[in-house]
Amino acid sequence: MAEAEDPHLQGLEVYRVGGAVRDARLGWPVKDTDWVVVGATPAEMRRRGFRPVGRDFPVFLHPESHEEFALARTERKSGHGYTGFVVHASPEVTLEEDLARRDLTINAMAETPEGALVDPHGGLADLEARRLRHVSPAFVEDPLRVLRTARFLARYAGLGFVIAEQTRRLMRELVASGELAHLVAERVWTETEKALSEPWPEVYFQVLHDCGALAVLMPELAADAQSLDEALGRLHRLPEDIEAESQARWRWARLVEHLDDEDRAALAERLRLPRSHRELASQAARTRRLLARVARHGLDGARVMAWLDGIDAWRRGDRVAPLISLVSLEAPGLAADLALAWRLAWQVLPKALVAEGYRGRELGEELARRRWEAIDGALAGPEGRA
Repeated sequence: MAEAEDPHLQGLEVYRVGGAVRDARLGWPVKDTDWVVVGATPAEMRRRGFRPVGRDFPVFLHPESHEEFALARTERKSGHGYTGFVVHASPEVTLEEDLARRDLTINAMAETPEGALVDPHGGLADLEARRLRHVSPAFVEDPLRVLRTARFLARYAGLGFVIAEQTRRLMRELVASGELAHLVAERVWTETEKALSEPWPEVYFQVLHDCGALAVLMPELAADAQSLDEALGRLHRLPEDIEAESQARWRWARLVEHLDDEDRAALAERLRLPRSHRELASQAARTRRLLARVARHGLDGARVMAWLDGIDAWRRGDRVAPLISLVSLEAPGLAADLALAWRLAWQVLPKALVAEGYRGRELGEELARRRWEAIDGALAGPEGRA
């Protein structure tokens, strides 16, 4: 925490800014505190022991608290996309000029270390009115702001927040300008992954769809409005007992599980998704197809075996339980059958067949045959529900 008596800050004009100011007044958990320094130079910050970390503009880490301190700056549009700006940071830049470059009024508030509020754009009034509103017409200069605004609504929608109509118009204007095409995949995915971890992730995609951004950035999702609505409804229907850090990955898998393999792969490539997200989405899609085939044709050992092979269950047994939990959301009886079949098939071990003398290709073939046999037995036995 920056304090007036902090020897590293003595003589500096510092202000707490952004999310810490917003969320403290909203009663939302404050995770990080960022600061703006007015009237200082990079050389002075380094002399005080601050460590420079900013690549595109001067940002420093406090030598003890490791909180971020950025020098006040302005930005001028010079090209396309999120990076198409000339940044000007100097001791002459005022706090008000720094706040004026920000996206939303609720993010353009500052306060002194003692808690005095500086609010030149009416952020507090918008916070109290539960309104997301742009700071200035310069909002349209940065296409990333479309995604950020959608993400903030995904965070605060349950508190009654809405996007101001003027801001919605600017978002549509930004989409129409073609600027979204200049966003790099990594920035789009960063915002999307954050949105998937927000309390109301479906709102993010709804906002992007309404302003036309989804059709530009994720056309595979935007192609069918009904399928999109159904996909958004799945975002809160996740397997039980998944770890918090995997929630966004599971939500993405549920979002795209209805897409065919070609569209899902194209979307993953466009967004440069991590391998773990691609693989889980593929597993969820295979599980969805299993549900559909069982509904049409019934359950048999061949379908279960193909599903287990498809999700690489024999090498990655940890994948099976969460996917069976996913099945249980739609078909509890089928989930019970799959759990029993998996348990019995998993007990057929290669080392037992090696002891019987099987080797090479014959070992693989016999292992598959006996596992299939175990699955058929599970489905046909008194405990099966096929």
